[in-house]
Amino acid sequence: MIKKPISSDSHITEPPHCYIDFIDPKYRDRAPRVVDDGKGGDAFLIEGIKKPVNISLAAAAGRAPKDLRGRGQKFSDLWPGGFDGSVRCADQDKDGVCAEIIYPTVGMLLCNIEDFDYKKACFDAYNRWLQTFVAPAPKRLFGLGQIAMRSVEEGIRELEEIKKMGFVGVMMPGNPQLEDYDSPIYDPFWQAAVDLDMPLSFHILTSKSDGILNSRGPTINGFLSIIRGNQDILGMMIFSGLFDRNPKLKIICVEADAGWAPHFIYRMDHAYKRHRFWMKGQELRKLPSDYFKENIYLTFQDDWVAFKMKHMLNTDRLMWANDFPHSDSTWPWSQEILAEHTKGLTEHERNRICFDNVRDLYNLPVEAQPLIAMAAQ
Repeated sequence: MIKKPISSDSHITEPPHCYIDFIDPKYRDRAPRVVDDGKGGDAFLIEGIKKPVNISLAAAAGRAPKDLRGRGQKFSDLWPGGFDGSVRCADQDKDGVCAEIIYPTVGMLLCNIEDFDYKKACFDAYNRWLQTFVAPAPKRLFGLGQIAMRSVEEGIRELEEIKKMGFVGVMMPGNPQLEDYDSPIYDPFWQAAVDLDMPLSFHILTSKSDGILNSRGPTINGFLSIIRGNQDILGMMIFSGLFDRNPKLKIICVEADAGWAPHFIYRMDHAYKRHRFWMKGQELRKLPSDYFKENIYLTFQDDWVAFKMKHMLNTDRLMWANDFPHSDSTWPWSQEILAEHTKGLTEHERNRICFDNVRDLYNLPVEAQPLIAMAAQ
């Protein structure tokens, strides 16, 4: 039986009231809010970010490439399922998806704000709002809470609170306030995540080094570089011996594709075997590729190379996603795309990548359903 898939990476579109209504009152006057984007559309004005964050591409799933544009869209133009959980399941049904792991949109960029107190206030507000979004479909919508990582001790308390709020995992900021994630000071935090069974996700565009505008040449060249921040985090964690100290830790690399991973882990092994002595590298118990294949999960959407290269990775660590409702989403054509991309997979492999791995990682109360062929939309 081919199972109806779970999207391991879907998003919401934060509504205009998300932060204003749910933030700590002392930050209300500074809360992210909607303003005109200069083209008659809506954008989020956020303290600490130079330009308002346009929403046009945040809910552009299903649009033809020629119709994608960065500005000029109002919230009334967007898919309601991006901010109204009561209608989200209809969007899932249209794409042949039985459940979703929910990530933020504006919240991704908030990760890069320098003011960690303000960042925490915004994340706390988002978490409160997200509870209202997922409430209408508790067996189909599964949220991840956001934490600011101002300190190790507070991070552990936030893990515990997010667990109590009913979320299934945590979306991490790319950079903590103190030192960096390879420091042993974070070992108690990693252990708490293991003890609480809360997988930790690092999404693209949530690190200081991320950003489409950081690349050379035409803007479109920057699209190819947005996975680099995640690669840096994964390499840092592996080479620092973090997984030797925390062998049960589960890290998810989100929306950075997976087809690149076989060469990346080959290069890590090469660097370790050839250059670790003169580069003063950490002595590891295993090869870097072993940690990558065991401790790291990869989510991807329109990446047929990932399916082709699955024999060079760990099939139990690959997780398909549709990225709804973002502009890079495969919605509402996911089943047509999957039918083509998974031709070389066994039924077991397809089910692992599209359903079982996500359900097992997050312990989701989702029953397997047979995928029924969908008529062309």
